[in-house]
Amino acid sequence: MIAFEHVGKRYGGRFEALANIDFRVQRGEMVFLTGHSGAGKSSLLRLIMRLERPSRGKVRVAGHDIAGLHASQVPFYRRQIGVVFQDHQLLFDRDVFANVALPLEIQGAEPREIARRTRAALDKVGLLHREKALPIELSGGEQQRVGIARAVVNKPSLLLADEPTGNLDPQLSADIMTLFEDFNRIGTTVLIASHDLALIARLRHRVLRLRDGRLVGDQEAT
Repeated sequence: MIAFEHVGKRYGGRFEALANIDFRVQRGEMVFLTGHSGAGKSSLLRLIMRLERPSRGKVRVAGHDIAGLHASQVPFYRRQIGVVFQDHQLLFDRDVFANVALPLEIQGAEPREIARRTRAALDKVGLLHREKALPIELSGGEQQRVGIARAVVNKPSLLLADEPTGNLDPQLSADIMTLFEDFNRIGTTVLIASHDLALIARLRHRVLRLRDGRLVGDQEAT
């Protein structure tokens, strides 16, 4: 599903965020990406999202070298990927339903299909009963679950998460990770960047470890 082939990323011609990264994530895998702040986790995810291009090497997703995508192909490519952020990135002037429905509205789905899929996504994260609430009325854990519902409403084949539990307490963090495991069980490939080593160790999935922009560990699931 994802293949990095000798990938490097420099910013400004000097700062090397990633150096000679090589790994593969198989379709249907759930993998954690760890490392200290500044290790290169976010840069790696941005390459997969095609928000950045590698300075060298190739990033392949579903067999395609995504750096070679034409600009007109990028929006369609990104619709195949669900993304969950640490800070939720919700629209606070829209209710929960409207936040989750936004990706479907952007792609021009029919209103009936939008309603059906939005409520199905909210039901999966346990927030169907809060569809009329504004984000400000929700707890941090509920806001994160809205972000997850929005990320999966398009039924993506690949789900990326950048520190999705960074602002949550241990129990809420575990609940959020359980949601990711649920989506992985139905075939979604999941890649999560996280510094919560204790939680990652309990979940027993494959772990990729970055240090100063280099891949220094690849521990298989136990």
